Amino acid sequence: MELAHSLLLNEETCSQLGEVQKAEFIFEWLRYLEKLLLATSRSDVREKQKTLVEQLLSLLNSSPGPPTRKLLSKSLAILYSIGDTFSVYETIDKCNDLIRSKDDSPSYLPTKLAAVVCLGSLYKKLGRILGNTFTDTVGNILKAMKSAESQGRYEIMLSLQNILNGLGATAAPCHRDVYKAARSCLTDRSMAVRCAAAKCLLELQKEAIFMWSTDLDSVTTLCFKSFEGSNYDVRISVSKLLGTVLAKAVISKHPGTAASRQSIRRVSLEEVLELLGTGFLRGSSGFLRASGDMLKGTSSVSRDVRVGVTQAYVVFVSTLGGGWLEKNFAAFLSHILNLVSQSHPKATQTQIDAVCCRRCISFILRATIGSLLGEKAQIAAVKDICQAIWKLKKVMDAVISDGNLETRLSSTDVAASQHMLVCALQELGNLIHSLGTTAAPLLQDSSAGLLDSVISVISHPSICVRLAAAWCLHCIAVALPSYLTPLLDRCLERLTVLKSSPDAVTGFSFAVAALLGAVKHCPLGIPHGKGKIIMTLAEDLLCSAAQNSRLSAQRTQAGWLLIAALMTLGPAVVSHHLARVLLLWKCVFPASPKDLETEKSRGDSFTWQVTLEGRAGALCAVKSFVFHCGDLLTEEVIQRLLPPLPCAVDLLTQLSSILKTYGSPLKTPSVVYRQRLYELLILLPPEAYEGNHCAILKELAADLTAPDTQVAASTFLLPPLCHQDDLLILSPLLQETDHRFIEEQLLLGNGVACGSLEYDPYCIYEKDVDGDSVPKPLPPTLSVISSAAKLFGIVCAHVGEAQRLLILEQLLNSIKHTKGARQQVVQLHVVSSVSSFLKYVADSKGSLGAEEMRRLVLTLVMGALESPIPLLRCAAAEAWARLAQVVDDGAFTAGLAQVSFDKLKSARDVVTRTGHSLALGSLHRYLGGISSSQHLNSCVGILYTLSQDSTSPDVQTWALHSLSLIIDSAGPLYYIHVEPTLSLIIMLLLNVPPTHAEVHQSLGRCLNALITTLGPELQGMYNCFCDVLY
Repeated sequence: MELAHSLLLNEETCSQLGEVQKAEFIFEWLRYLEKLLLATSRSDVREKQKTLVEQLLSLLNSSPGPPTRKLLSKSLAILYSIGDTFSVYETIDKCNDLIRSKDDSPSYLPTKLAAVVCLGSLYKKLGRILGNTFTDTVGNILKAMKSAESQGRYEIMLSLQNILNGLGATAAPCHRDVYKAARSCLTDRSMAVRCAAAKCLLELQKEAIFMWSTDLDSVTTLCFKSFEGSNYDVRISVSKLLGTVLAKAVISKHPGTAASRQSIRRVSLEEVLELLGTGFLRGSSGFLRASGDMLKGTSSVSRDVRVGVTQAYVVFVSTLGGGWLEKNFAAFLSHILNLVSQSHPKATQTQIDAVCCRRCISFILRATIGSLLGEKAQIAAVKDICQAIWKLKKVMDAVISDGNLETRLSSTDVAASQHMLVCALQELGNLIHSLGTTAAPLLQDSSAGLLDSVISVISHPSICVRLAAAWCLHCIAVALPSYLTPLLDRCLERLTVLKSSPDAVTGFSFAVAALLGAVKHCPLGIPHGKGKIIMTLAEDLLCSAAQNSRLSAQRTQAGWLLIAALMTLGPAVVSHHLARVLLLWKCVFPASPKDLETEKSRGDSFTWQVTLEGRAGALCAVKSFVFHCGDLLTEEVIQRLLPPLPCAVDLLTQLSSILKTYGSPLKTPSVVYRQRLYELLILLPPEAYEGNHCAILKELAADLTAPDTQVAASTFLLPPLCHQDDLLILSPLLQETDHRFIEEQLLLGNGVACGSLEYDPYCIYEKDVDGDSVPKPLPPTLSVISSAAKLFGIVCAHVGEAQRLLILEQLLNSIKHTKGARQQVVQLHVVSSVSSFLKYVADSKGSLGAEEMRRLVLTLVMGALESPIPLLRCAAAEAWARLAQVVDDGAFTAGLAQVSFDKLKSARDVVTRTGHSLALGSLHRYLGGISSSQHLNSCVGILYTLSQDSTSPDVQTWALHSLSLIIDSAGPLYYIHVEPTLSLIIMLLLNVPPTHAEVHQSLGRCLNALITTLGPELQGMYNCFCDVLY
């Protein structure tokens, strides 16, 4: 490579190299040339400029790859900026001729792309020096775009961005033409082209006044359309464009003469916010379509559009800055909260829509107030939010007083304010949490009325408001620990006094539970005697629940919630109340199966609702005890805990018949009961419920294959069963980003609700405060499947082989006998459960069982390896390796590997190739011992071939990721493959388009694995790789 370090290309040496080495040599020369030109005197550059230009232009015809053409264009631009510019027009003509060429063969495409990139770099670097040549150049590029494929459109958009950047206002004659071309690309089927178009338009708006004046409505609608069906990168790029253009419209002072200024439309802040609000509420559809959808009860706004507009709001405010937000905070807050008000029922017409919209609003408030405002401005914002809460409180027709608490407000009044209040309360809590002790004067300021405003809505008729107010108190207590005990006293006092109000009972019990959850964050804790007061109150609520049917459900929930929250205080407090807790636990279930049968015969729908609520709460309290007070789990205590369990399981087996008898009102309570029981059984040692294993397993199988389960929510069920490293090859939404809070709702799809506190109020004391995060439990219908899959793994490992075999056959038959989308759902649940089983057996060093068991598991996992769901293939590859690990037989493992070899040799579809390539890598991860040299050669050879399949970036990504796993696990055995692997990585880095970021990430993982394997030997090559990558 030293021969490449010269001002002129060593053509003699270059001609003697093979194709791959030649490409590497040229890249190294260009990399060195870029630095050398900047360090060489102007006279020396001019002396060799002619030859150098000829060499560089000749490289245009050598089909340069993406990083090579990027360096080539940079070098040409630097050369002309340092040397003479006489021949630059010839170079521009040469590039334009290459672009005009009628040759549409794939081999000529890199030459055309290189010419496009070179033009962009030349105009960016030389700008106005090039005179009026840009009109012909832009016209030529735009003409070429009409017949260009996606990679060509991508490069053309970026080249136009560079041309606009270099020319500035001079390019005005071409602005409309560029705008027209970029508009079409902003809704391109290729996500990379959309991103490039957004960058081009972002550059164009700096000088094109019409974009943020006369065409503002059009640009906004176009961006909304671009969000449809978009990925994460597109939403980031387009939201940046939209937010920037709208901010420019608000702050710009229009240049030009008075006459021209009068002809340009001026845009007010209200109009801009209205435009964004329209996108959030109606998406890219027109008013008539949106209204029609609303009448039909459907939503025309997809989540990706709403998330994109949410990000645009943040960019808009961030561009205007903290000073602007401080001055306009009241108007901004009013607008944002109004998006989820009753005046826009479309946004909250279903609970799913309401939860997703609230999350978007919370993100906007957190990303602006939390990031842009200083301490003083944040304190002012707290006061504004408190005022907003007071105003919303008045919507409920009166300030709640002891006398009228029992008066229910109309559903319209509740709906008008509930979602606005939730967002305001959550942001208030977040703000105080981030301010910490700085917020103390606010709580002492009677004019702000902060605590009063929060406590005034704890009895709101809406459960989501009550929970948000309780969480806000939690945040206040964590930020200001000195307020914890006074707040606890105040809430306990209100709960005692207002026991006759259903809303007050639940609201203040939520508040007490939330405050108890804050104790672990407060070093000084609370007075020891508070535990006794809370326990006594909980007992009183449970004992008095039957006295008034209107309050039965609320008092039952409140009583068990307080006991469950009390458990978080730990053994030192709980030990004094354990006997009372165990007695309540014993009394909540029937003493025998006969008593349970008697219950079934005499109950009604309402009685069963209250009963299931109480028993689910009791299960949750015991789960909290087991989790938080492990030191108290002595043999004696365990023996007192166990007697009610058989009855709890008996009730589980009876739920389906009870549900048939009493109908849909019991559907949610029965699902919650199942979830609570499963969660408790997961925590307990399996021996504790040994006699009920078969009954539990039967119920779990029924849950996992239930005919009414329609949602294949793989994104919450499978990630824990996949290896964390493998998740990197899947959606970026599975990874941590600045936008994870709103982006994760897109993982579940439009038909599934994202997490929210009202789905599981018991989370209010369980979850630690993770920065600004509010607990986000998923709906019970999803959570119960997750718990069932996990418990299945434990129970299945502890039943006899005959029972295990029977249940697996039943699950396999369930998959076979379902069709279409339902089959995909059942397969997802079953594979999750079996993966959980294999993981548990592997971790506990257990045994799988007979040969027939292997066959059944193998059949199941093999089907999942070829599933169209990437996450399921990923989980199946992990299960494939776990199966080999559990069987622990070299011949069986070799057989598994051979199955994957045969599939990869014969299959041509992407799904099979990706699934089985990852299966090979997973086998090596867990069973490095199978890496005989012959087996290793076969694996590496087939993955080399797959990684060069340029027709499928997905196959390349998965194959390279699998190769990185093999490099990691093979250790010294891999040394003989290091050179060819390095050559492969370099070749791919020089040829894979930048649009395929996932392939580049997998190449990075391969390189990282090589560095780990070889250590310091690769250190000298580090800079070269960095330059290829960047």
